[in-house]
Amino acid sequence: MSISKELLEILACPECKTEVQLTPDEKGLKCLNCHRVYPIKDDIPVMLVNEAKIEGSS
Repeated sequence: MSISKELLEILACPECKTEVQLTPDEKGLKCLNCHRVYPIKDDIPVMLVNEAKIEGSS
């Protein structure tokens, strides 16, 4: 089961309050502004800043 479209529409980065999008491998949610990637564990997004990894702006 993946993250629903409705949930993706309401989720935002807890650090900068910007939209997030599903990563290509569907294992995380990436912030479009600060490039933090929040992991998805057991189909639940872990939206904690200290759990996120910062990736490049690709």
